[in-house]
Amino acid sequence: MRVIVFGCGRFGAKVAEVLDRHGHSVTVISSDPEAFGRLPPTFRGKVAVGKGIDVDVLRNSGVEGADAFIALSDGDNTNVVASQIAKYILHVPIVISQIKDPIREDTYQTLGIQTICPTRLGADRIREVIAADQKQ
Repeated sequence: MRVIVFGCGRFGAKVAEVLDRHGHSVTVISSDPEAFGRLPPTFRGKVAVGKGIDVDVLRNSGVEGADAFIALSDGDNTNVVASQIAKYILHVPIVISQIKDPIREDTYQTLGIQTICPTRLGADRIREVIAADQKQ
């Protein structure tokens, strides 16, 4: 599967590493070239410097032939705009957007964007750990 990952912070670099290790063809986009230092030396994918909301940057990174686009930058609004471009303008079949604000996550899901909310996932996981500890 050809995957474009927009954002090379800790989370984006980890997602790119995992996908690459599992045999996917991965391209990582970041406006900060130094961020690519977060990728492991074993990373076989490609990197592209630029803004993930710039259609030319997305096209040059190969997004039009990609199977999936994953927006993992630090900004919810930036992730949603990049995701909408990928989904509705460039017609990428699978689009996932990290949204840290749970209220915004619900709104963006109504727009047809698949979302991942680390805030909600983290809160749910903490509740699970506490519940499991109470059973012991």
